[in-house]
Amino acid sequence: MQDKYQKYALMEVPRYTSYPTAAQFHDGIGKTQYRSWLAGIGTGKPVSLYFHLPFCMQLCWYCGCNTTIVNEYDRVADYLSLLRHEIEMVTAALPGRLSVSHIHFGGGTPTIVSSPDFIDLMAQVRDVFDVQEDAEIAIEIDPRTVTEAMAKTLARVGINRASLGVQDFSTHIQAKINRVQPFHVVESVVNWLRGAGIKDINFDLMYGLPSQTSHDVRRTIELSLTLKPDRIAVFGYAHVPWFKKHQNMIKEEELPTVLERFSQAVTASDLLKEKGYREIGFDHYARPEDSLAKAIDDNTLRRNFQGYTTDNTEVLIGFGASSIGSTSNGFSQNSPDLGKYRTMVKAGQLPVVRGVALTKDDRLRSAAIEKVMTDMYLDSASLCVDFSFDEGYLDDALDLMAGLEHDGLVIREGRSITVTEEGRRFMRNIAVCLDSYQKDSKGRHSAAV
Repeated sequence: MQDKYQKYALMEVPRYTSYPTAAQFHDGIGKTQYRSWLAGIGTGKPVSLYFHLPFCMQLCWYCGCNTTIVNEYDRVADYLSLLRHEIEMVTAALPGRLSVSHIHFGGGTPTIVSSPDFIDLMAQVRDVFDVQEDAEIAIEIDPRTVTEAMAKTLARVGINRASLGVQDFSTHIQAKINRVQPFHVVESVVNWLRGAGIKDINFDLMYGLPSQTSHDVRRTIELSLTLKPDRIAVFGYAHVPWFKKHQNMIKEEELPTVLERFSQAVTASDLLKEKGYREIGFDHYARPEDSLAKAIDDNTLRRNFQGYTTDNTEVLIGFGASSIGSTSNGFSQNSPDLGKYRTMVKAGQLPVVRGVALTKDDRLRSAAIEKVMTDMYLDSASLCVDFSFDEGYLDDALDLMAGLEHDGLVIREGRSITVTEEGRRFMRNIAVCLDSYQKDSKGRHSAAV
């Protein structure tokens, strides 16, 4: 990495899976506002659903997710009863029966749910929503929790895409992050899933882990490729022990330097492209025949809370503790505190405790940021006019990119900008120039690389 890029790599900037980001959520948005937003959802277009299962059997020390460790299934079963009650409350608040084109189960570890309970949950979802025949139904998987029988259950209820948390196959790194997961475990799960009929497989990998080197990253990718995943996401580890206390178990002196992290990211990118994967944005890769790769050519690539996606719905309804939803009015988030979530749901209250209502300016900037992140191109003047602003409304934001342009990360032509290949790794730095809220937020976001 050139010295001039180090300042960008070290910047703490949002991942921009939403705009405004969660840092702007506030407690002025609650159950009453959310109920109103639900009632205003149009019934003519499909929506997406997200279900959060905040439980794991073991805590991975790198984890930044909202989850808790359970030793008894009773806690999971109790949570599922609350989740099903929440589904009842939400559907009662909707203006009618909605069509669903995407469903995502995240966590935590969704596969901690037993087969009978997962079958019952999906049956309820289909009872109250019209799940499209070609809907994408995806689930995040900890390979250590899946059996062949569970793989068959997932296929039976309609799961057609599975994202496996792999991180790194090196045993010495797995020990340092408290996630010992031999290659054969992942291989078995992939075979079980495909054998059951779940053909679309994603792998989530990480760089920047303790004692990790570019050699480890290359080895992990080479092993991953033997299993032929359709998509691979390569995320940089965000070390924020002041925010996630369990990360104190990771020794800071064992973490790679910014130069080493950049080298690892480039190693992953170069190898995956060499092996025929399309680069999607700055951290996703897909086989050319995958729908995510085709979305680039069709100009239909989108970005939401799950990262890069083909999901083009305007409404996402979130269920479960800490889940985030979005409507045309704004973003809403359920209580991340399991106790408060339980109390509110049992009291018959929608468990939303914070969020943000969208302004006209928010909608414009959200679209502009998404254009940068997905198309690597922004025609500011045209977009401003589309949103009923003067064509020069975002000129101040474009002017903030002067340093980026000087360093070769963007090319500016009038009111249009193009992200260069050198700038791809720093798209978050480019997007932050369009963010009217972004100030010094040290500790709130991860480093750009």
